[in-house]
Amino acid sequence: MADILQEKAYKFALRVVKLSEYLHNEKREYVLSRKILDSGTNIALFIEEGKQGENRPDFIQKYSVANKEAFKSHLLLRLIRDSKYISEAQAESLLFDCGEIQGLLITSLRTARKNE
Repeated sequence: MADILQEKAYKFALRVVKLSEYLHNEKREYVLSRKILDSGTNIALFIEEGKQGENRPDFIQKYSVANKEAFKSHLLLRLIRDSKYISEAQAESLLFDCGEIQGLLITSLRTARKNE
């Protein structure tokens, strides 16, 4: 599951980079574009760090932070959608991907905590 999660998080991060560039360059929106860039790419970063963790507590800590970043990204995407910076279809696609990542992270964390 971790490889699927890692790949989904990476692809989501790429989409977020493009979204941030669009918001910044086309919509002249600077605050949300920066925040979604940070949180959306941090998900993949913390998953990568978690895979390199020295032990189970380190893995759990990194995945927990990735999970928090995923929830933050989900909120920011809803704000971007409701502010009409992107279309409903674009937002729903990004929210779906983010939700999938959240589900995979929660499952991974539950399994890791159960096996502690």
